[in-house]
Amino acid sequence: MKLGGSLRVVGLLSIGFSFTMLPPALVSWFYNDGQATHFLKAFAIALAIGVAIVISMRAQDITLRRKDGFIVVALFWIALSLLGALPFVFGPHLALADAIFESVSGFTTTGATVITHLEALPRSLLYYRQQLQWLGGMGLVVLAVAILPLLGIGGMRIYQAETPGPIKDEKVAPRLTQSARVLWTIYVSLTVLCALAYWLAGMTPFDAIGHSFSTISTGGFSTHDASMGYFNSELIELIATVFMLAGAINFSIHFIAWRGKSILPYFRDTEARVFLLFVLFATLIITGMLWLFGVFHSWGHAFVSGYFEVVSIITSTGFGADDFTVWPSFLPVFLIFISFIGGCGGSTAGGMKVMRVLLLVKQGVREVGMLIHPHAIKSVKVGGKVLSERTVEAVWGFFAMYVLVFVVLTLAMMATGLDQVSAFAAIATSMNNLGPGLGEVAYNFASIDPVAKYLSVAAMLLGRLEIFTLLVLFTPAFWKE
Repeated sequence: MKLGGSLRVVGLLSIGFSFTMLPPALVSWFYNDGQATHFLKAFAIALAIGVAIVISMRAQDITLRRKDGFIVVALFWIALSLLGALPFVFGPHLALADAIFESVSGFTTTGATVITHLEALPRSLLYYRQQLQWLGGMGLVVLAVAILPLLGIGGMRIYQAETPGPIKDEKVAPRLTQSARVLWTIYVSLTVLCALAYWLAGMTPFDAIGHSFSTISTGGFSTHDASMGYFNSELIELIATVFMLAGAINFSIHFIAWRGKSILPYFRDTEARVFLLFVLFATLIITGMLWLFGVFHSWGHAFVSGYFEVVSIITSTGFGADDFTVWPSFLPVFLIFISFIGGCGGSTAGGMKVMRVLLLVKQGVREVGMLIHPHAIKSVKVGGKVLSERTVEAVWGFFAMYVLVFVVLTLAMMATGLDQVSAFAAIATSMNNLGPGLGEVAYNFASIDPVAKYLSVAAMLLGRLEIFTLLVLFTPAFWKE
């Protein structure tokens, strides 16, 4: 293990991150909202810290091994959260807990917020919040991997530690650098298409760009308190669902579809197919209940509203068009529960991922079959391929640890004074990188205790980095050579 080399890599990445403060500074200059100085100050601090780390660690070897990859990812996300909080401290003068919460919520694409009256914020800060989510969507670490080989740093270990999903050794191109560039080309292209669609549907250019950032990243931040409900447009909602689904599907499938100029890969891929079928199933349930309880008297309006909320929640975007927390019967809790499933592996969505849930179900069915035929040899298959027992065990291990962490954090959240529903929803929305919750955190996290906010920050980071990337650092065996 080479801690010095890992710190040097973090320093290099911090230098790169510092330059992301310049676009919002330009936005501030364009709108003359008085925030440019704050962003330039944040740029200078982030750059100085990065340069200082690189210089002090210049003699360290930066050839990374597997353990070093986990250290780099964990340290960089912690550093990222602190550096990203600077504009919130300098500009609207948020308390430290609030600034860190907002920063982490942005980078992890959670979309929960402690800020109210968004329309009163300077335009540059509104843009900055959206940019945070866009950068966090595919992962700043994966973006950096595209240039790490140019610096003489092997990037595969970082890629494996940061990339979401149960199967982390798939690449869309033979070389890691090429893979990262392909993924980001697709990511940027989808963002541009989304922004154009929003603009043509009636959004202002500022809102179209900002919401395209948070749609493709499945983040959910908005430039308005009412979120998508502000625009009161079913066309905009339908456009949002298309691009939210695009962000929640494995980007390697997008690449295969683009290369083959065909939509068939979306239906041939088992995970994508199961994901889309579940979206349809959940939409029909929500639509039927909304119509049955008379929330909407038109089946068409009930379908559009139900479809939008299902897609928004299961992709962990968290946009709001209607207040689902006041919907009748079991619907609010049902929507929170489907956020645990999340999107596909290799996407920007949160949650446990569809493939993991699918494997848990298949393993459960296999165990039932083994009770009936104890001497039978049954394998777990996905897409006609037999999965190794190690993969199945890893999924069960992830699920067990997920449940344990969830329970511990929920109890800790209740200890801060939140009621059971609010505590459950706060951890669920944080770990699943969702945004909206129930109870006291239905709309924002502004009123909860600072300790509860830090617990939410921990839950967001654990969810974004899929638990093991951070928890492995707390095991004594990890630090032994």
